Amino acid sequence: MINQQQILKRFTLVFIILITGFLVIVIRLIDIQYAQGDYYRGLSEQLTIKIDTIQANRGNIFSSDGSLLATSMVQYEIRMDAETIDPITFEKHIGVLSDSLYSMLGKNSTYWEKKMRNAKREGNRYLFITRNIGHNDYLRIRSFPIYELGMFKGGFISEQSTVRMHPLGGVAKRTIGYGNHEGKPGIEGAYDGYLKGQIGWRKKQKIAQGQWRPINDKNLKDPEDGKDIVTSIDINIQDIAHHSLLKQLKKYDAEHGCAVVMETATGKIKAISNLGKGTGGDYYEKRNYAVYESHEPGSTFKLMSMVAALEEGAIDTSTVVNTGNGKFEIYGRFIHDSKRGGHGKISMARAFEVSSNIAFASIIDEKFSAKPDKFIKRLKKMHLNEKIGLQIKGEGSPMIPDSKHALWSKNALPSISYGYNLRLTPLQTLTFYNAIANKGIMVKPRFITAIKENNQNIKTYRKSIIDDEICSYKTAMQAQKLLENAVKRGTGEELYDKKISLAGKTGTSRVDYNDYEKWLKDKKYISSFTGYFPAESPQYSCIVVIHKPSVSKGYYGIDVSGPVFKDIAQKIYTSNHEVVEVAEKAKCSNNTAKSYEKFVIKSRNTRKKIPNLIGMELMDAMPLLENIGLRVSYSGSGKVKKQSLEVGSNVVKGQIIRLTLG
Repeated sequence: MINQQQILKRFTLVFIILITGFLVIVIRLIDIQYAQGDYYRGLSEQLTIKIDTIQANRGNIFSSDGSLLATSMVQYEIRMDAETIDPITFEKHIGVLSDSLYSMLGKNSTYWEKKMRNAKREGNRYLFITRNIGHNDYLRIRSFPIYELGMFKGGFISEQSTVRMHPLGGVAKRTIGYGNHEGKPGIEGAYDGYLKGQIGWRKKQKIAQGQWRPINDKNLKDPEDGKDIVTSIDINIQDIAHHSLLKQLKKYDAEHGCAVVMETATGKIKAISNLGKGTGGDYYEKRNYAVYESHEPGSTFKLMSMVAALEEGAIDTSTVVNTGNGKFEIYGRFIHDSKRGGHGKISMARAFEVSSNIAFASIIDEKFSAKPDKFIKRLKKMHLNEKIGLQIKGEGSPMIPDSKHALWSKNALPSISYGYNLRLTPLQTLTFYNAIANKGIMVKPRFITAIKENNQNIKTYRKSIIDDEICSYKTAMQAQKLLENAVKRGTGEELYDKKISLAGKTGTSRVDYNDYEKWLKDKKYISSFTGYFPAESPQYSCIVVIHKPSVSKGYYGIDVSGPVFKDIAQKIYTSNHEVVEVAEKAKCSNNTAKSYEKFVIKSRNTRKKIPNLIGMELMDAMPLLENIGLRVSYSGSGKVKKQSLEVGSNVVKGQIIRLTLG
């Protein structure tokens, strides 16, 4: 039998053990709380607290007239902490809140009430309500009953994000680029440092079911928005170039193409359209062909050859060359002219006008074969082997071989003379033609005119001259005359119009020129036209390049690319309010001229009445309306779907007509 003393001993031992355990726990708690408190608090925060990045709104990208080309739109996701709402408040206002959500988001009031009651019963602290709503809708939903009490009393949780939008659709999309907070092609990529702004942050706490909710509005740093970019793009000219190019690509079932319009004196790119065929047969801004794609230019390079030979004093425009019967053998290779039977003996001026391959190959070989690098150095002196140094990324490299190059052979020099065995991008070719239009002054093409912050210019990009004299004034003026005559009486004759003076050169080059057997199996061409207008006082230079048109439908530069050039020139004339009369007996040599005549006639017949614009392209509707004294406002892109003024009503000068496109 256990006596009282033994019981006391055992009780004392248990007490000592309990006290010792308690002291150990207390000491451990003190150690955790104070000695290792920072470590464990940090570990806890790592598991339950995180810092979310808040992206800054990227800066806007504007056209030259202030139209938005790219902008960041704020979007919100709305959630609800049902547990934090006072039960009395919840019951009092749940019906009205349900009705409000129904009126804004659809479903029905019963749906929303049931959803929120279930969330309240289950203690859901992160109930999803809606996402991707704009700022106005965000303000509206924040004012609803219960939600108007804020985060802690009303359980209202909002999370902000930004999305990049292009309000005018695919206008110059490859040149503008893309911007989703990382460097991308075009302006978005090249000017990302200005556009992206400074990121902010916000603390969030982990709650039930692995969800995260913002802690409060004090635990955040607001982002700083990016700066705005002003481009040189003219929306009207861009629209003209885009639709003219698109129409021709479809007509000739071509693989891809580009059209660029540049302001002659300043180098400002007023329009740049790059369209490629997708798998479904539709065309879209696939690649920036005008900037990156170098290729053999063909006969448009004869201008460069002519200028180089004139500058070296090797020839004059009156130098006579015998082109024979249109077939010429040189170093074991045959060269052909497009005219059956040949041109016989002609001057170099005439050779340029009719685009004689034989004339250029034979005369350049005759004058420079002993010292080919003399000719090549002259080409390089005119910067034809150099990148332009554009404001955007991705410029293709030009290539003009000299006698030490791996591609050099006896045939290299005559081939170069008429545009083969070398490579240039469309924009590099246009830059040279623009220099001739500029009387020898080569200006750098530019896409950006200013960077703005708070609507104030913080950086301005002015005219930049690559070379103030790529050739003598005399040579430049001779070259201008050659280009003007090429349209008046040469390969560009079909584009000639007494009322709209054009100057330019056709180009038709074979794809896979140096692999004749491959080309025979699949005959493909690159069709181009490069020039400027008006011929006597150049304001704009323009290049149109169309790759791989259907051979069965046509492939010569004058047929495929030339009409696009003329269409662009005509419509720019009209939008600039220049009166263009169409002579009653004027001969229309192509569909573009006929279409233009109809346009002018319609313009005359609608001076007093509001015309029916439904189904018209914007580029046709705008000049028509402006010519009868109306001011135009439009939204969307594509053809006219609606017009605000009634068809047949009287025109009131200065009245605004609103067009809805689609």
